[in-house]
Amino acid sequence: MMRITVCALLVALAIGLGRAPAAAQAGETVVLRGGWIFDPEAGTVSRNGGIVVRNGRFMRVGEVPTAYETGARVVTFADDDYLLPGLFDLHAHYNVNLDGSGRRDDTVVNPVVFLANGVTSTFPGGEYDPERMLELRQNIDRGLRIGPRLHNTGPYFGTAREGWNRNATADDIRRDVDEWAERGVAGFKAKGLALQHLAPLIERAHAHGLTVTGHLDSGRGGSINAKDAILLGIDRVEHIMGGDALSRDSAAYPMWIKVDTASREFRDIVKLFIDHGVFFDATITAPVYFTELKEGFDYWYDERTLFTPEVQARVRARPARELNPLMDQLYWTMRRTTKAFYDAGGGHLITLGTDLPSSGDFLPGFAAHRELHTMVLAGLPPAAALRAGTINGARALGVGDRLGSIETGKWADLFVVRGNPLDDIRNTHNVRMVMKAGVLYDPQELLASVVGKLGQPTASDRGGR
Repeated sequence: MMRITVCALLVALAIGLGRAPAAAQAGETVVLRGGWIFDPEAGTVSRNGGIVVRNGRFMRVGEVPTAYETGARVVTFADDDYLLPGLFDLHAHYNVNLDGSGRRDDTVVNPVVFLANGVTSTFPGGEYDPERMLELRQNIDRGLRIGPRLHNTGPYFGTAREGWNRNATADDIRRDVDEWAERGVAGFKAKGLALQHLAPLIERAHAHGLTVTGHLDSGRGGSINAKDAILLGIDRVEHIMGGDALSRDSAAYPMWIKVDTASREFRDIVKLFIDHGVFFDATITAPVYFTELKEGFDYWYDERTLFTPEVQARVRARPARELNPLMDQLYWTMRRTTKAFYDAGGGHLITLGTDLPSSGDFLPGFAAHRELHTMVLAGLPPAAALRAGTINGARALGVGDRLGSIETGKWADLFVVRGNPLDDIRNTHNVRMVMKAGVLYDPQELLASVVGKLGQPTASDRGGR
């Protein structure tokens, strides 16, 4: 049985007030005992000899003498509890479209749901209201709000940004990058970007020590093929690998669903990714939200209850899901191409991304576990899927020296599940406890705090802040 001290009560009280736990925990020591620790590098679990957490870091991982318990909070886990590094979602949309009127970034419910699912780091993959998202990150960092580490992207670079200037010069791009880098974003997202704008985006982002990811196309009409992007120095590519398997005269997805993973063109683009160390954010589950549901899309927690009654009523009134042939085939293609990428030696470059702007039935925090499950359904070993969701994500953002594994000196982010995920990846659904920056959270308390809230108008929606 897991035993949590009065710490959990303080957290629960803070949650009930809609803000993060008081900073009283910051200088205290927490000792975690029992259970098993997952090592994403080795892909194995080992008995937890003890973990000492102080000031938001893992101060000691290994054999911990009982003397460390003096004056500390002690949490004891059962033999079937497994401690995993906090998950990274590198396509973690906070935006929702609940009534068909367009997307808006939700800064109330989604942050709590991410954290409750053990997703302790998020990269939004493009923000529709970057000002509001910066404010959310600042409030989380200050302890005023509950949520994961928010690695802001700022606005999209490309036509996905409202009012995007298609005639921007290279200097315009550089100035834009400088502005958002100064405001503290962690990287940039290209979507609908013209090829001539990518080079200055990458060059200036790298000058600030930041990364660039891209939702790319085939190269038609001045768009960007992944092959071009990799040769220009992009850090990550989302959804599909592209390359010469795509004709530069046609749209990407209808061609990609026909890709032959044994072909020279496919093998060449995979080699290019690996040779250049470019991360691939597979987002295998993303097409399913536009077509018939697949294995793994059941509810182990009814996410629909987190929406307002009005949103729930609208969802119930919708027509039944129909097959979308393109999205359906894209899902199966993403499964087989991700497995082929892994088999070719690219496992260390695969990351987890959900790409789910919710429409009222599923939420991206839970979708992170569906993505893990789908990676395994595609043929990846559970350890490889967990590696994609932990240390690979940390390295893709350039924070692998601080996050992504449970090691002495790293920042104290982890979550605890009941049951060995290496035996059944679906055991990650059973989140028992979450720790972020050394602070403990009860996931059920977190979720209970936002029941029925997603869909309520906010000050920002009414034109204010």
